Amino acid sequence: MTQSIDIQGHRGARGIRPENSLASFAAALSIGLTTLEFDVGITADQHVVIMHDRCLNPATVRDASGRWLDEPGPSVWSLTLAQLRQYDVGRIDPTSDYARECPDQVAIDGARVPTLEELVQLIQYAGNDKIRFNIETKISPEAPDETCDVETFARRVIAEIQRLGITERCTIQSFDWRVLQHTQRLVPEVVAGYLSAQQPWFDTVWVNSEQPSPWTGRWQYDDYGGSVPNMIKAAGGDVWSPYYGELSAESIEEAHALGLRVIPWTVNRIPDMQRLLDWQIDGMISDYPQRLRDVVQQRGLPLPDPTPVDAVTPTHA
Repeated sequence: MTQSIDIQGHRGARGIRPENSLASFAAALSIGLTTLEFDVGITADQHVVIMHDRCLNPATVRDASGRWLDEPGPSVWSLTLAQLRQYDVGRIDPTSDYARECPDQVAIDGARVPTLEELVQLIQYAGNDKIRFNIETKISPEAPDETCDVETFARRVIAEIQRLGITERCTIQSFDWRVLQHTQRLVPEVVAGYLSAQQPWFDTVWVNSEQPSPWTGRWQYDDYGGSVPNMIKAAGGDVWSPYYGELSAESIEEAHALGLRVIPWTVNRIPDMQRLLDWQIDGMISDYPQRLRDVVQQRGLPLPDPTPVDAVTPTHA
């Protein structure tokens, strides 16, 4: 059987266009991929918007005067859509760590935070009825005041994907597994993607901790033999999405034996892509989907068709 790889563009194509902007999604569609991966939040007036940070990020957000914020701004949850759109998200602060992380990103001045509905409209305009949506809910058990409550968040996202008619093309993923429990109960046809991290700079599993992890709920690492795939299987998940550097051939094989697909984040280096393909990975999330597509093509594996999209004007970017 020919291996099929789920090519996912991280926040659209974050390596080359402003993250989670319509311009970024247009670039990703034009490259040709299987899935658009992106983040969502809920505004004060209940709009589902595409934005990575729960609070405005000084590295990517400028105010009406064109100045980058001096410190993290208000939460998305505290702003109406109209208030959120007063901010420009089309350029990285060149003095920030983010700028060093994405040196090839082309600025799109005037870009505004899009809604999920606007992304769906862009895809309809492009004429692509096969692209999938991997929707990450930006909610944290460690910052409950920065978003609505977990059930409200899940219900609002579900209501929107149902209204837009994309339910069967969606994965909902989260580091906060409470969200996924709500979505699995309410819309079992939606793929549940369980994100995890076991890094010094971000740990949701809490290995060797005397406290239970609030991220994984009643599925705790020590209770499942130190196996995240076992935790996810017990929780009823479909996909395991760990940080790519934590994977091994053995852990992928373990997940596959449990019936899970494995789609790690965020794979940007070609040697890492090649190694993961050797290990029979199911897909990858990348800031540079063109690189991933090229590596997949070199293996002679099936590729999705590109969907050329006309340039998106800054007003709608």
